Amino acid sequence: MKKTIWLTSLIRSEETVKKLISQLKTYGLEVKGHFWEEGLEKMTWMNVREELIKPDVGLWLILATGESFLAPAVRYGLSLLNIAVQAQRGLSFPLVILLSQGAPLSPDALPTPLRGADFLSLTDPGMAAKLVAKAHARVKDTSSGYRLDLYGNPQIGQWFEVGPRNSSWPGAMFGVAGGEIVFHAVGPKGSLPSHSVLNYPMKGLKLSMGEKEYVAWAVKNDLGPGDSYFIKVKGFPESIVFSPYSTGKEAEVYMVKIN
Repeated sequence: MKKTIWLTSLIRSEETVKKLISQLKTYGLEVKGHFWEEGLEKMTWMNVREELIKPDVGLWLILATGESFLAPAVRYGLSLLNIAVQAQRGLSFPLVILLSQGAPLSPDALPTPLRGADFLSLTDPGMAAKLVAKAHARVKDTSSGYRLDLYGNPQIGQWFEVGPRNSSWPGAMFGVAGGEIVFHAVGPKGSLPSHSVLNYPMKGLKLSMGEKEYVAWAVKNDLGPGDSYFIKVKGFPESIVFSPYSTGKEAEVYMVKIN
């Protein structure tokens, strides 16, 4: 199968993008893509998901400057898009940030979903060859003990989906730092449920992780690998936490920094 690169350009320069596409085509790489649109309320980032999860796409390439990642709206939208892509393509799906200027950011300075990105310079003489190698490299099957996905459009709002991958949870908890949880449901994984019965639903739980305060909701429905907990969130949380439901003082909690 011929590999395709999906290009997301945060730089609004058609000349720069056309030059890059032409350069990559000489190395046998087909490039498709778009200019990034800022529109968190409209969830415009979700439009790209269907393109990125196509089997022939071997790499996601983001053309940017170092300063691009200082904008909260950009960080948030890219984070959510990569969560949705990783849910289908795996945590090791290749992501490369191609900088036209500026220095690479440290992983700690990036949101959690973007921390696995490789950085390249647009002026690197070996840039195209490195992208060819990256696009055709065998992707390691890296997974976690949980599933994380999301859905969104202006009609239904922004929904997160969490659940166990290969185990069972005695319920689930989900919290946000920033934003507001407004609804929750339980159902089969992979799509929002049309109806839901919740066991011992809880709202307004408070918890702290590091210096952040989270407000969480929870349920005690048993969740297997085919079941999920769905949470509708209004606004744009800086980070989220989720875990199996636990009544103990200590529990394994997953934290994902989105912004």
